[in-house]
Amino acid sequence: MKKVVVGLSGGVDSAVSAYLLKKQGYEVIGLFMRNWDSAANNDILGNPSLTEEICPQEQDYLDALAVANHLGIELYRHDFIKEYWDYVFEYFIEEHKKNRTPNPDILCNKYVKFAGFQDVATKLGADYFAYGHYARKVEKNGEYFLLRGKDNNKDQSYFLSQLNQEQLSKSLFPVGELNKKEVRQIAIDNNIPTATKKDSTGICFIGERDFKNFLKNYIYATPGEIQTLDGTVIGHHDGLMYYTIGQRKGLNIGGDSRFSNQPWFVVGKDIEKNVLLAGQGINHPRLFSNRVIVEGVNWIAKEKFSGMLECSAKFRYRQEDNTVLIKWLNDTTLEVIANKPIRAITPGQAAVFYQDEVCLGGGTINEVYQNQEKLMY
Repeated sequence: MKKVVVGLSGGVDSAVSAYLLKKQGYEVIGLFMRNWDSAANNDILGNPSLTEEICPQEQDYLDALAVANHLGIELYRHDFIKEYWDYVFEYFIEEHKKNRTPNPDILCNKYVKFAGFQDVATKLGADYFAYGHYARKVEKNGEYFLLRGKDNNKDQSYFLSQLNQEQLSKSLFPVGELNKKEVRQIAIDNNIPTATKKDSTGICFIGERDFKNFLKNYIYATPGEIQTLDGTVIGHHDGLMYYTIGQRKGLNIGGDSRFSNQPWFVVGKDIEKNVLLAGQGINHPRLFSNRVIVEGVNWIAKEKFSGMLECSAKFRYRQEDNTVLIKWLNDTTLEVIANKPIRAITPGQAAVFYQDEVCLGGGTINEVYQNQEKLMY
């Protein structure tokens, strides 16, 4: 009997994954990942409420334990706090210091949920590793391909774009062929304790916190002016790191008789002058770009393409696919040319590439252009 170690997070998706694998005849073991030390960071975060009740991460563990007991499987608990801090959180902070907008969930999957998790699971004798991600994989002639999940609204292949062939070869995605409603129903029908538990949101393993207050604990912010592109001062910002391209909320500008009543959006950052640039209208011209340099690209297939490749790209999660042409500038850098201007492509975010259902890989957006002009992002 093949042994599968399932990442039990305390949510419904991983619980149903464990249930389905056990039903399929695997020997199933649960592994709960503790990636953030809430107690140690309590004073730093200034959140005394965590001392007054069970913190969310500990509640997740209790939920995972309830699931394991219900399914009759062992549950192990392992701390990945150091790995998370070294490979995910420090990068997250450094990117914000550069006034960029990182996506820590992708690195969390690469270094913690897969690399770190699989090391521990291997020591437990695992033949395979399973997760509650809405994604799929197929094997053809000894090569593994990552596919979108069947549920378009829950597809998580975007977050798995840094996986490699070795990781995919041993990974199973039991709920990838299902939609969320079906997963919930399976949990309800089988009395799984987390059947109606709300989906988690927020930064990977940090959870739902006030983002600005959270960053204040780790980075010194320098307030400055908000200006239009012609240099007119229209307000003040709390620190460039708190804002992202295309952002509308939280600017606290408007009602200025010098301008129309159209909403204001962040359209750029002048980092040297510590100025946040804003413009009116959801389709402001400076929000659109058609050429992007993407670095740190992980190409999932065994062989890279040569010349130009037409495919589709997502420049943020839940964004619609955009048709692009890509070419290699070096082993890990792609130039991406869109067939039409795309709104709010943001340095630090992930660009992920697809051909139909297959996720080809992805990397980090580094530079953004309107034709040959580099935008102040």
